[in-house]
Amino acid sequence: MDESRVFGSMLVFLLVCVAFSAAVASTTTAKPTTRPPIHKPCNTFTSCETCLSNVSCLWCQTNSSCTDYPVSYVIPPASVCKLSQARWGVCWVNFEALIIAMAVVSGVLLLAIAVCCCCCCCKRRRSSSFDRDDEQFARRREEIRQRADERRAERKTKHDEIRKKYGLIPDSDHPYSKFENE
Repeated sequence: MDESRVFGSMLVFLLVCVAFSAAVASTTTAKPTTRPPIHKPCNTFTSCETCLSNVSCLWCQTNSSCTDYPVSYVIPPASVCKLSQARWGVCWVNFEALIIAMAVVSGVLLLAIAVCCCCCCCKRRRSSSFDRDDEQFARRREEIRQRADERRAERKTKHDEIRKKYGLIPDSDHPYSKFENE
């Protein structure tokens, strides 16, 4: 597979991912919500939509409460809320599914990049070995041609000597000497 095909397939994959995420985002925008002022603390919000309109808040489905996102942790601990019940960003995806989906997408992207790099490296290695083989083949062919030319020249000189010996080739001094003796 050449580099342009690999690049094209990666581009198509990326476009499909973007189109899918755009389609999901367009289907989930239902009703516009009023954004609460930023200075309000998270524990004053009573619904998931209003709570998650503030990025620094985390909604817990278990007790229907809005809490500050624990910024000291990347993933909120179970003491704040169980991952399967925690919502952040959007109400319809729990934090556990969000983490799994992000891990799968990043794994697929890393795998695609690794495969592309391997394909490109193997192609370069293969093409360089083909170039090396072509050079060796051309060198051998040239050596064979030179030996054949040498053998041809040797045969010609031997044949010329034999012709001279038997008088089939006239000497340069007496071109018609053989015909005069007859």
